[in-house]
Amino acid sequence: MFSRNEIIDILKDDKQNEWLFSYADNVRKEYVGNEVHLRGLIEFSNICKCNCKYCGLRCENKSVQRYRMQPEEILECAKHATDIGFKTIVLQSGEDPFFTKEILCEIIKEIKKMNVALTLSIGERSYDEYHAFKESGANRYLIRIETTDKKLYEKMHPNMSFENRINCIYNLKKLGYETGTGCLVGLPNQTIESLADDILFFKEIDADMIGIGPFIAHPQTPLNNSPNGNFTLALKVMAIVRILLKDINIPATTAMETLNKNGRIIALQSGANVVMPNVNLLKYSEKYQIYPNKDTGESNTINNKKHIEEKINKIGRTVSKDFGSHISKKNSF
Repeated sequence: MFSRNEIIDILKDDKQNEWLFSYADNVRKEYVGNEVHLRGLIEFSNICKCNCKYCGLRCENKSVQRYRMQPEEILECAKHATDIGFKTIVLQSGEDPFFTKEILCEIIKEIKKMNVALTLSIGERSYDEYHAFKESGANRYLIRIETTDKKLYEKMHPNMSFENRINCIYNLKKLGYETGTGCLVGLPNQTIESLADDILFFKEIDADMIGIGPFIAHPQTPLNNSPNGNFTLALKVMAIVRILLKDINIPATTAMETLNKNGRIIALQSGANVVMPNVNLLKYSEKYQIYPNKDTGESNTINNKKHIEEKINKIGRTVSKDFGSHISKKNSF
């Protein structure tokens, strides 16, 4: 559809924004319809061995009140979420070594008894671990590349391997997961050209899910004085992804809402078709601050879900009652 140079031109030219967002919304409507998929997000640990320069959970941040949910608490949250109608549970955490393959497999098996699709977002693991999670019932896996610019990646991720990150994504694809990735928009020293390369990478790997979020500077990280990413630019990256990958799932991310109070609704009108409300116990969700001022929803999960559903209905969309698989993998849950 678009060449690399055309993507660069669109990202640079704000005169094309209205056309771009309308085009992306029409592609969304044609290929995935008007249903919005709600995923119940459980952020079960903010302990992380990594030291990513943009992330508030980085291991060198000593100001974080660390927590680790017990397996029974995770299952309690999952049960509550499924009881009020969520068809997908997303388990997300920092890279916490406590959660071994064995512990996670038991949690996965118990959640799958609730008749839901299950997404994991727990970082880099070995092929053996990914295989075990899949065998235990996990359906989807989200691991954002953040940037395909190798030099920038290595600068933002001390002591991490760009090649290993890529390898993890291909291992997940090989194992048959619905595989999700994505990028941050607005990292210091990021170029429009590298964002175009990110988009083409998503197309190249035939991703099933893509999460696009603007960079938001956290005060307790080395990037604390960096300017935030641009909401409109992040929205444009997301819209182009929709146009190129047509039938995939794209969340309206909470980071969009942080920069713009109507960010998620605007994203839903510009190509997105997924919202991931937090279903944590509130005492934990307030501590999962990858970036500051993160929306953790209301204290009452039922009210939060109803509030989101009302917003979705107001723009002429409906909340899906199915598992929300990638259209081409409808029976994968």
